[in-house]
Amino acid sequence: MAGNQGSAARREPPRRRPEPQRRPVKRKPAQSQQRPQSRRPSQARQSVVVPFPAPQRRPRRRPMSREEAQRRQEIRLRQQAKEEESRELAKGPIDLPFCLLVLLLTAIGLVMLLSASFPSAYYTTKKNDPTYYFVRQAIFAVMGVAAMLLISKINYQRFRGIGKTLLYVSIVLLILVIIPGNPLAVTRNNATRWLGIGELLTIQPSEIAKMAIVIYFSESISKKKDQMRSFRYGILPYALILVLTAGLVAVEPHLSGAVLILGVGAALMLVGGINWAWVLGAMGAAAAFLYFALFVVGYNTSRIQFWLNPWADAQNKGYQLSQSLITIGSGGLLGVGLGKSGQKFLFLPEEHNDFIFAIICEELGLIGATIIMLLFAALILRGYWIALHTRHRFGSLMVIGVTTLVAMQTFLNIAVVTGLLPTTGISLPFFSYGGTALCIQLAEMGLVLSVSRQMRPTKAG
Repeated sequence: MAGNQGSAARREPPRRRPEPQRRPVKRKPAQSQQRPQSRRPSQARQSVVVPFPAPQRRPRRRPMSREEAQRRQEIRLRQQAKEEESRELAKGPIDLPFCLLVLLLTAIGLVMLLSASFPSAYYTTKKNDPTYYFVRQAIFAVMGVAAMLLISKINYQRFRGIGKTLLYVSIVLLILVIIPGNPLAVTRNNATRWLGIGELLTIQPSEIAKMAIVIYFSESISKKKDQMRSFRYGILPYALILVLTAGLVAVEPHLSGAVLILGVGAALMLVGGINWAWVLGAMGAAAAFLYFALFVVGYNTSRIQFWLNPWADAQNKGYQLSQSLITIGSGGLLGVGLGKSGQKFLFLPEEHNDFIFAIICEELGLIGATIIMLLFAALILRGYWIALHTRHRFGSLMVIGVTTLVAMQTFLNIAVVTGLLPTTGISLPFFSYGGTALCIQLAEMGLVLSVSRQMRPTKAG
């Protein structure tokens, strides 16, 4: 037993099996590492330095003081108050006497146009329609009156921005007129003054140029006060514009239109405050140029000769003026009666256009013609009266320009018809045939009515 126990005690404890060693888990390399590396030797990247200009630091503005900020705020508030006041004043009534005079002259002009034009419309138009000229003029008259009433409701301060654009447009149209071979140019009586498509629509760019000169000059001169007395700001820019515009009109040729453009531009510059010395110098230069052109170069010498004595060649070069004088003399004191003129039956040229005043004298007599002239005088005086009572310089200048245009055109037409001035093509406002001219004239009357809404209150009586 003891031996067995000893042997059992000497037995070694059972050995545990060694734990199996775990194989290390091989992690998959990242995708970037899986990409095959290029066998090309790696080259160090060289940074390219692009020479950019160093940013210029803006000079710091001086901080605005409290007084300056307050002054700017006051100017802004004052300007807003003026705009609000102008909007309120624009809702005022129009000048009723001026509006009635315009409508009365337009209505009388349509009646006299019908009376003077029906023989030539019957004998010279394709369909022998005696009312051809009257119907077309009446359509343009309705359109013009509608434009006049629409413009009269617009605050005239809004027209400040369109003067320069309108001037550019008129210059482009004047250039199109004088381009040789232009299919849009219309030639009548050896003068190319119109643009149009057939007989449907024709426009006279010189009429647009007159309106553009009035609006642009009024807007520009209204911003200058003492600067108008200097040559650089008061003479040079406006003289260049007048020479360019009037020169394009004279090339057509349209001498009377060029004279009107120069006259209204000079009138606005004179009222705007230029020095009288420049005015006298310009008048002297114009007189010298006129003498040189007429008596030295001999330009239109025959026209001057037959103006002084139209009876020397009454059947040829003095025919128009001699027939005009016969027409005026046939009317006498009371006239032969409305519609009973004999000279309009193809004896007097342009009886429905430039020489319509001669038909007025024949049919209405001296008394009727005097009444027409008094209506024109009342319209012109009322226009200048509105200009004197406007609140702003821009409105006053614009009314003066429009009224001066009407005054000059009326005087020149009557002077040509009666033989006081040499014969040239110039129409009588509201009477002579011409749709573009009538529409633009009525639109200009709308400008005057728009300004009249903001007149200063006048004392009663």
